Order: sequence, then C-alpha cells, then structure tokens
Amino acid sequence: MPVAAQDKWQSLFNGTDLTDWQPKIRGYEFGEDPAQTFTVEDGLLTVSYANYRDFDNQFGHLFYVTPYSRYRLRLEYRFIGEQAPGAPAWAFKNSGVMVHSQDPQTMPAPQDFPISIEVQFLGGLNDGAQRPTANMCSPGTHIVYQGEFTDTHCILSTAPTIHDDQWVQIEVLVLGDKQISHFVNGVEVMSYGGITTGGGVVSGHRAEMKPEGKVLDAGYISLQSEGHPIQFRNIELLNLETPAAQ
Repeated sequence: MPVAAQDKWQSLFNGTDLTDWQPKIRGYEFGEDPAQTFTVEDGLLTVSYANYRDFDNQFGHLFYVTPYSRYRLRLEYRFIGEQAPGAPAWAFKNSGVMVHSQDPQTMPAPQDFPISIEVQFLGGLNDGAQRPTANMCSPGTHIVYQGEFTDTHCILSTAPTIHDDQWVQIEVLVLGDKQISHFVNGVEVMSYGGITTGGGVVSGHRAEMKPEGKVLDAGYISLQSEGHPIQFRNIELLNLETPAAQ
C-alpha cells in the first residue's frame, strides 16, 4: 500500500517509557499493573510474565491515551520466550492490537477484553499446520465481511504463517465504521466494514456498553497481553481526520 504524507506520521511509543499508555488488567482497576506486565526493555515495548506465579486469566491491554476514528496504524511485533504458567493453550503465540476499543475507564475490574475489533497476531507452531497472522476477532462486536453480516468471532486472513521470533510489520487502515483493512509486511490480507457493537466473547462488562447493533466508528487503540510474551516497536499513526475549519 502506498504511503502518503510521511511527515505526518506520529510515533505513539517513545522507546524509553510508557508515556501516554495505561494498562487495564483483568481483576484490577484501570491503571493498575502490579506484576509489571507492560515494560520497556532495550527500547522495546515488552509484554512479560516474569512476575506471574500463574496467569489465572489475567488478560490485559495497554491503552493509548487518545481515541481515533480514521487513521493508519503501523507497528512491528515479535513473539519471544515461553508462555506464562497457567495460560490457556489457545493463547500460545497469540496476541494482537485492538482498534475501536471502548474507553478503558468504562471497564470494571472483572472485564476480560475491551469491546473492540482485534487485529489478531498468531505465530506458527512449527507443526506443519497453517496459522496465519493479522486475523480479525470481534469481542463484543460484529462486522460485515465479503458483503455479508457475520457474527463469527474470528476470521482468518490470507497472511502466511510466520514462525519463531521474526519481526512482523503490521499496518491497519481504519475508516470509521466503514472499512478496516489489515496488511502484513506491506501486503493486504483482509478487509471488512459495517462495524457495530453486540454479540459475545466479552465478560464482566457493563451491559449498557454493548447495545446490539450500535454503529462503532471510533475508539481507543490497545496492545494485548494474552499469555505469551511479545515485544513491539515502531508504533506509529497517521491521522486521516480532516482538520476542523478555522
């Protein structure tokens, strides 16, 4: 995908600390991260479970401070290390970036995932099976895919299976509720639209935050902690909103 207006890309991660990012860990209030799940190591934003005795379904998300509606987001990720003790088997080399996330301050302590759209990252298992990355998952949301409404929770992309600890570049084009497109190493791997709230695969939330069929055209960006260590770098955003008239 061609890149325009290079000079307008803004860095969301300074490589030094977590300025402008705040955690929400299941079982804790927004802003609390007693086990230091999210840290900066050697200039990389790192999700670590070194201080966990047991994962205990403590799904976490690190939220950027500003909500957006129309933008391009790009970042690089790689899976590292061993899965957290007690993490579910399906979460092995499984993480993601959430877009159109609800305000984290509206998430009660018991809530597991933000109502959002997840660009799901998966790593290969070196077992010969296909396990593409940059898939779509929909905690508390619905989409229109290939022209049809679907309540399928996760839809696989056409991306390749990526093994081991390779760095992977992800780009996400977000145009309100009309279109979200995923790119892996510069190649488009899926696109969909018609984003609304509703459905399942989220728990512990306030019921009024998930009305069935409400258009979802804006929200927060968050990085996921789902039980496997992962690192991020070069997190950048190009805001596509038209500036308000002066």
